[in-house]
Amino acid sequence: MSNIYLCIDLKSFYASVECVERGLDPFEINLVVADPTRGNGAITLAATPAIKKHGVKSRGRIYEIPKDIEYITASPRMSLYMKYSAKIYGIFLKYISKDDIHVYSIDESFLDITSYTSMYQMNPKQIAQMILNDIFNETGITATVGIGTNLYLAKIALDITAKHAKDNMGYLDEDLYKQLLWHHKPLTDFWMIGPGTAKRLGMLGIDDMYGIAHYPEKILYKLFGINAEYLIDHSKGIEPVRISDIKAYKPKTNSVSNSQILFEDYNYKDAFLIMKEMVESNVLTLTEKHLVTNHISLYIGYSKNVIKASHGSCKISVTTNSYKRLLEEFVRLYKRIVNPNYPIRQIGISFGNVVDEVYEQYDLFTDIEELEKEKRVQAALVEIRLKYGKNAVLKGMNLEEKATQRKRNTLVGGHNA
Repeated sequence: MSNIYLCIDLKSFYASVECVERGLDPFEINLVVADPTRGNGAITLAATPAIKKHGVKSRGRIYEIPKDIEYITASPRMSLYMKYSAKIYGIFLKYISKDDIHVYSIDESFLDITSYTSMYQMNPKQIAQMILNDIFNETGITATVGIGTNLYLAKIALDITAKHAKDNMGYLDEDLYKQLLWHHKPLTDFWMIGPGTAKRLGMLGIDDMYGIAHYPEKILYKLFGINAEYLIDHSKGIEPVRISDIKAYKPKTNSVSNSQILFEDYNYKDAFLIMKEMVESNVLTLTEKHLVTNHISLYIGYSKNVIKASHGSCKISVTTNSYKRLLEEFVRLYKRIVNPNYPIRQIGISFGNVVDEVYEQYDLFTDIEELEKEKRVQAALVEIRLKYGKNAVLKGMNLEEKATQRKRNTLVGGHNA
């Protein structure tokens, strides 16, 4: 018997939540979710199905919305969306074990229902409909579902076929996939094929999945390396990974990263302040999770791509979560790689080779007593912030005019909580 997976998507999720909260129908009301304080260039995080009919897309810009369309702008409320998402996950648990659920994103999940068809004495569509009905009755959110004999086919059934079905459902097995979608265009409609990959395939004369499936594999591996494996498998509707494999996966290396796009151009000095704030934020994450690192990296993107981005990394001689030591290393890296003559718009930092603090290591210059004192202060900061909020304790640098951390501490996923 073939495995059966559902890929459930909460339709226009953020916008639908805002409509539910207002007692509106997202299929009738023009509404976008965007932060108006960011001006006309603000990204529309979500758009109702009603306004999408006018050509307005999610992840567009406010200024791209035609002037003759009347619409509501809802400010993002990420905490609210997380509550709705958690409630919907609770609905999944009424029918499916957590071991058979993989949450792909806040609005999309995979469910392995292979063993549940016999338990419920229902076919896959009936099980899917039962869950979709419960989601709508409990939350008012409309969901769509892709049903497939592997995770990839479930996702493709959702992305390409379910959107055009009256019952919001799509089904694919390997044979149907080849019949219906081998010649589907554009290639970017398929999961994990972006514009760059599609362009490189186009250079080979390939513009559909049939073309990939019938192209010499040796050439594809030469062009795409190990990624050719999933391209070839997916072109034939094959996906060997199961939810149990995803849950069992443990990465070989771990990192703690942080990045932000600044609201305006920053000069060399002001961007340095932002980097210091980001280092402190990451250090407190290490402290909270009892982790240490011995590798750092820094990325600097300049305004409007006036010059190529700067990036660098280095391994350090200790394995630590000391803010003082890690900041010293970042200061050296910043001075080494950043061009002081151009405005800066993007900053990213990362701690690599992150391991449990039992693997902490010192060098000959480490003042153990001073380090222990610093660690106690960091642990106290973490405890206070967990209890009273991230802005309960701030440093002087956080109060400077160009600082961003105080504002970022009130955001969830970079958006208003």
